[in-house]
Amino acid sequence: MNKGDDADRAADGDSGTDEGARTSTAPTTKQRAARPRQGPSMGDVARLAGVSAQTVSRVSNGFPGVTEETRRQVRAAMRELGYRPNSAARALRRGEFRTLGVITFSLSTMGNIRTLDAIATSAARQGYAVTLLPVAVPTQDEVNGAFSRLGELAVDAVIVILETHLLDAATVSLPPGVPVVVADSDAGDHYTVVDTDQAGGARDAVRHLLDLGHGTVWHLAGPEDSFAAQRRANAWRETLTEAGRTPPPLVRGDWSAESGYRAGLRLADRPDCTAVFAANDQMALGLLRALHERGREVPGDVSVIGFDDIPEASSFLPPLTTIHQDFAEVGRLCVAGVLTKMRQDLPEHGTTLVPTRLVHRASTAPPPARLLR
Repeated sequence: MNKGDDADRAADGDSGTDEGARTSTAPTTKQRAARPRQGPSMGDVARLAGVSAQTVSRVSNGFPGVTEETRRQVRAAMRELGYRPNSAARALRRGEFRTLGVITFSLSTMGNIRTLDAIATSAARQGYAVTLLPVAVPTQDEVNGAFSRLGELAVDAVIVILETHLLDAATVSLPPGVPVVVADSDAGDHYTVVDTDQAGGARDAVRHLLDLGHGTVWHLAGPEDSFAAQRRANAWRETLTEAGRTPPPLVRGDWSAESGYRAGLRLADRPDCTAVFAANDQMALGLLRALHERGREVPGDVSVIGFDDIPEASSFLPPLTTIHQDFAEVGRLCVAGVLTKMRQDLPEHGTTLVPTRLVHRASTAPPPARLLR
């Protein structure tokens, strides 16, 4: 044999020695010990529980046809061995991963946080987990990248919490072929949308203050790029106009209590301001502080109404009159909508509005008596 033959055999893993020598290339004891330890198998569970592997499979997948006693035995064996069913293999068999992706462009607003909480709670009740993917910048590239990452994480469908005007931009669209429901958007012509009745809630807020006898209502609005803020501001203006009142100059905030405080300092210096509709409860909180510091009593001098009905609203000083949003129902409808789209392949368009309601507390009252003479 020449040297070339030796080299070829070496490259093939054959050093030219006898069979016994060749078998010495198997992993040594030390190499075997370095490998990660395999977890318990379905067969291990079956042996410990005294049942067949098929029975373990039926228990793992929640299938019927297993007595409650056997089910308890198998689950006890799983716990004892630390066995975890292979969810990826189960997903391939069933054709779904039992996971919903949620894309959101902001986790800083109370409304988005409560919507996300409602979605997660509703999904869990339906036996689904939620994978959250925050997107820092609402652009087409970021949206496409988010969908790609969610695809790698194996989700069945996507819910998008979209507070900003994005889907109406020519450069932005959601990828086709993925079941999608959008929360808080005006894209109902192109997608399935679930939203609070923003305009209806704002009209109720303004009418409440007008019915109390206020000549007009000032508005502390949310940011310009917010769909919800725009809907509430438009309804405020239209309601005053329909009532024959001149809308005062709009005051802009950014949803935060700090922006409400800054706006409140300006409004407190206006004796003609007797009623303010704040576009969310957080800004109303800052507004209350500013009015208090400037010596304007609420509701004796100025009535304040918010929007959201956050859990803390009843603990404000005074307790805040506000518009209640049913975040739980928004979350339920988002999950129900996306599951229906998964199973029935329905068209992606239409908007469902969840009604609001006025919660009357102590921060609103008739205007000062001097102004009613």
